[in-house]
Amino acid sequence: MGTKTRSLPLLPLRGILVFPYMVIHLDVGREKSIRAIDETMLKDRAIFLSAQKDAQNDNPRPDDIYAMGTVAEIKQLLKLPGGTIRVLVEGIARARVSRYLQEEPFFKVEVEQFEEGQERDSRTEALMRNLLGQFEQYVKLSKRIPPETLVTIVGIEEPGRLADIIASHLSLKIEDKQALLEAVDVGARLEKLCDIVARELEIVELERRINIRVRKQMEKSQKEYYLREQMKAIQRELGEKDERVAEGEDYREKIAQAKLPKEVEERALKEVERLEKMPPMAAEATVVRTYLDWILALPWSKSTRDRLDIETAARILDEDHYALKEPKERILEYLAIRKLVKHMKGPILCLVGPPGVGKTSLARSIARALERKFVRVSLGGVRDEAEIRGHRRTYVGALPGRIIQGMKQAGSKNPVFLLDEIDKMSSDFRGDPSAALLEVLDPEQNHAFSDHYLEIPFDLSQVLFVTTANYLYNIPRPLLDRMELIQIPGYTEEEKLEIARRHLIAKQLKEHGLNAEQLSFSDNALRKIIREYTREAGVRNLERQLAAVCRKVARSIVSGKDSRVRVTAKSLERFLGVPKFRPSQAESEDEVGVAMGLAWTENGGEVLAIEVSLLPGGKGKLILTGKLGEVMRESAQASFSYVRSRSEELGISENFHDKYDVHIHVPEGATPKDGPSAGITMATALASALTGRKVRHDVAMTGEITLRGRVLPVGGIKEKVLAAHRVGVRTVILPEGNRRDLEEIPAPVKSKLRLVLVRHMDEVLREALIDDESHTQPVTCSLPPSMAWGQV
Repeated sequence: MGTKTRSLPLLPLRGILVFPYMVIHLDVGREKSIRAIDETMLKDRAIFLSAQKDAQNDNPRPDDIYAMGTVAEIKQLLKLPGGTIRVLVEGIARARVSRYLQEEPFFKVEVEQFEEGQERDSRTEALMRNLLGQFEQYVKLSKRIPPETLVTIVGIEEPGRLADIIASHLSLKIEDKQALLEAVDVGARLEKLCDIVARELEIVELERRINIRVRKQMEKSQKEYYLREQMKAIQRELGEKDERVAEGEDYREKIAQAKLPKEVEERALKEVERLEKMPPMAAEATVVRTYLDWILALPWSKSTRDRLDIETAARILDEDHYALKEPKERILEYLAIRKLVKHMKGPILCLVGPPGVGKTSLARSIARALERKFVRVSLGGVRDEAEIRGHRRTYVGALPGRIIQGMKQAGSKNPVFLLDEIDKMSSDFRGDPSAALLEVLDPEQNHAFSDHYLEIPFDLSQVLFVTTANYLYNIPRPLLDRMELIQIPGYTEEEKLEIARRHLIAKQLKEHGLNAEQLSFSDNALRKIIREYTREAGVRNLERQLAAVCRKVARSIVSGKDSRVRVTAKSLERFLGVPKFRPSQAESEDEVGVAMGLAWTENGGEVLAIEVSLLPGGKGKLILTGKLGEVMRESAQASFSYVRSRSEELGISENFHDKYDVHIHVPEGATPKDGPSAGITMATALASALTGRKVRHDVAMTGEITLRGRVLPVGGIKEKVLAAHRVGVRTVILPEGNRRDLEEIPAPVKSKLRLVLVRHMDEVLREALIDDESHTQPVTCSLPPSMAWGQV
C-alpha cells in the first residue's frame, strides 16, 4: 500500500462522515468552511473531509477534529439563499493529517494519502463472501435499504471499495464509522465490518421479535377481555366477588378511616353502592369515582392547633410588618378570645387600602402567627357563580368551586383563607359570584356551606376568612355588611422610611447578591426617594426604586469600578436620574387671597394652595377652575354665601357682588380634586381677597363649612397634618370634631406644630388673617391638658 503527501483545505463535518467512493450532498454554512470551498474551487477541486468529535461545536480547534479523514473531489456546487452552499462531493481515498499548515481564514493541512492495493487472497475472499451474506440478510430484515442497492454491491470486486460502500449504507454512530475509516488495512476493515453487521443483524432481529410480541399482546388483550367477561359470569353463578365488589370494599375501608360526619358518610356509602352496580368502563362510573375521591380528600375532621401565645404572635406580626396597628390589635384580640373560648366562629376581616400597603402579606403573617395553614384565592375577574359554588355533576368535567378546592389544598378545616381582590368581581349571564359569597362570608350560615358539586353541607365556621380590596365602594353592600372592615389608608413618610430600613433594603440586597457592607443608604437618600421618586400610599414603587439602585451598584461592583457604595441624597440622581415628582411647598410670604389647605389622596397628604382673585366690572359671578368635583364646587358656593352673609362684620361693602366677579382657582388644574374639606380654606381666601388682609403663610387648614359658618369634621387628619409638617407649616387649623383623631399623629410631629381646634369660621379667620393695625397673637380655642401639644 503506497502513500503520498498533499496540501489541501480542510472542511470539518458535523454529525456525518464521508467514506471513499461515497457520493453525497453537503450543506456548508460556516464562514471558515465557505472559504475552504472557495479555495478548493480555485485549484483542483480536491478537499480533505474530516468529522468533528463534538457536533455541537461551532468553532472547532485542530484537537476537536479527527486526524483520519477522506480526500474528496467537489463535483458540483450550488449557492442557496441565506449564504449557504450545497456541494456534491465524491470520496477518493483515505488520508491522515500530518500537520496543520494554517487555521485562519480556513483550515489548511498537510495530509498523507493512502493508496489501496487490489490484491485478493483466500482470507480476503472469505471475508468478502461472509460480509455480502450478512449484508444481504440485513437488507431483507431491516427494509431500510432498497433491494436495488444490494444488486449494485454484489458486482464490486475490490475488497476495500466493497467495505467502504457497505459501511456508507449502514446507520452507525460516528464513532463506529470513524473506526472503519481508520482501518487502513483492508483485511482488518473487513473483519471489523463483519462484526458490526452481525451486531446490527441482532438488533434488527430483536426489533422484529418485539413487533411480533406486541401484535400477539394486542390479540391476547382482546382474548383476555372475552375470557374476563366469561369469568365474571362464572363468579356471579358461584357467588364470588368481582372487581367492582373489591373496589367497593376498598372505598368502604377508606370511608371508615376518614372519620366523616354521619351525613357525609351515608352519602358516600350510597355512592359506593351505585358504583358497584355499574360496569367498570361506564362513563358514569368515572364520575362517581371522582366524586368519592373529592369527599375523601376534604378535611372534614382534620384541624391544626392554634398558637395561643399572644406575646409570640405579637412579635411575629411586628417582625413581618411595621405599623398597621389596627389589624395587629384585631388579631391579638381574636387570640385572647380564642384562649378563653374553645369553640368560636372565625371572624371575617376585610382589609381595604391602596395597592402596595401589604394587605396580602399581612394575611400570610396572620397564618404564621396562628400556626395555621394558608390558602389564597384571587377573585379578580371572576364573573361566574360556579367559580364559587362549583358545577353540578351533570356537566362534563364538573369540579367543586374555589372555596372547596381551597379547603382541599389547605388540608385542615381551620386555615387562614385569603379572598384576594374581592372588589374586582363582576357578574354576567352566568350569575353573580358576589351573591354566592354571601353564604361563605356569613358567620350565621357558613357552618353549612353547600357546594353544587358536593351537594353536602361543609363547615366553614372555623375558617378565618380575610378579604382584601382596593376600593370600598366597589364591594357590594350586602357582602360588606357581613365583614369586619379594617382600613389601611397607607403609610406616612416616617413609616415608609422605617419599612425601608427594616425590610425592603435587606430584601433587595439579598435578591441582588449584595450585602450591607457593599451598599448602604443614608436616611436623607431614602427620604428623597420617598418624596421625589415615588408617589404612592404603599411601598411597592419604593421597593422598585431600591431595586433599581441595587442593579446599578451590582453592575458597578462586578465591573470593578466600586467595591463599596453609600447612596446619599446628593448622589441619588446618578442612580435614579432626575426626580419624577416635585414635593409640595408652603408659601414663603403672607399674601392676600391665597390660603393653604390640606388634602388627602391615596398617596398620602398634600398641601393645596387656593387662590382667589377679584375681577372688576363684574356682576358677582363665581368662577371656579382647577378641575374641581361636584362636592368641592358646592363647598365653594357655601363659602361664598357665608362671606356675603358676614360682609358687615368683616368690613366688606354689601354690594361688592355688583362690582366684582370672584375667581377661585386651585393649582395643578390637570389633577381631579373633590371633597368638602377645602370649605374653610376657600372661605379664608375669599375673606382675605375682599378685606385686603393677608393670610399667614405658615398656617394650613382643613374642614367643611356650613352656610352658618360652622366647621364640620373631615377625614384623613393624620395624613394631612404630616403633609403640613413636611412642608414647614407651623400652625394647623382643624375642626373640633376631629379631636379624637389627634391621637393618631406621631408625638414628634405634635411637638413641632400648633394644632388649633375650631368650631366656627370666625375662629378660623381670627387665626389665619393678619390684623392690619396690630399683629397681635390670634385667639385660639383652649384644649384640656391631656390634649395640649406644643403651643396649643
